[in-house]
Amino acid sequence: MTSETITAESAGTFRLGDLPVRRVGFGAMRLTGSAAFHLGTPSDRERSLAVLRRAVELGVNHIDTAAFYFSSLRSANELINTALAPYADDLVVATKVGPYRDWSGEWGTSARPEDLRAHVEENLRQLGRDHLDVVYLRRMRQDSIAEHFGALAELREAGLIRHLGLSDVEPRHLAEAQAVAPVVSVQNRYGLGFHHPATDALLAQCRAQGIAFVPFYAIAGEAGPRGAGAAHEEEVRAVADAHGASPAQVRIAWTLHQGPHVLAIPGTGDPEHLAENVAAGALRLTDEELARLDGARTG
Repeated sequence: MTSETITAESAGTFRLGDLPVRRVGFGAMRLTGSAAFHLGTPSDRERSLAVLRRAVELGVNHIDTAAFYFSSLRSANELINTALAPYADDLVVATKVGPYRDWSGEWGTSARPEDLRAHVEENLRQLGRDHLDVVYLRRMRQDSIAEHFGALAELREAGLIRHLGLSDVEPRHLAEAQAVAPVVSVQNRYGLGFHHPATDALLAQCRAQGIAFVPFYAIAGEAGPRGAGAAHEEEVRAVADAHGASPAQVRIAWTLHQGPHVLAIPGTGDPEHLAENVAAGALRLTDEELARLDGARTG
């Protein structure tokens, strides 16, 4: 399939609350280096800025980021601010709070509820905004999220946040949060290379309630923050060959086929990979191909 002429509009749209976004968005984690956080070598700044601007040119209007996405030289939020401010009216920037990294890149103690305002304000400062479109509470292994989510709900009432989401949760956490404030999206690890029964249940729960489900590491699978590798299942390669597509495009397409409420946020620092990722929104898999891929996932 030809990538350069396909835009994000081909994937259709879904709403994060009252904010319509195209179902293929962009994850900012890989903007800062060859792997996430401090795991790789820092990226070329001008190339990362070019990728962001090209993403918007290709119709992407949903960017996922976090203040803790930085390498020794690069900050994802600063790159987004530099490349895209002043922001287009239809551009939705979602961020996450909860985890914490110090100036050296080491992971620190995750936020207490009373710390979350500082996390939100740091994202506001870095992005150059007076409010955040969507803020995910990233659960850090705590059993209950009510107190943390309540703190974010207060910031939403204060006008610093427009909509709230959850990340790395189980179905019971979604119900717990909804007793406090509306949830517009859930972000969990999910894809052909990684799945968990609780997340499968959460996917169905979100579908039934009209909540966006936003998988992360949908391409990377078990490699996680280190990024996608060259190893792909035989079934993935076979489907890719049938469509003249890449295995990564098949993984994105499979993700989008899991329901109209599912959004993809593949990340890259490579302009060519960006165009391929966006073009995956136009890839339509047959029922037989989906069954074949599902078999590889569960086999």
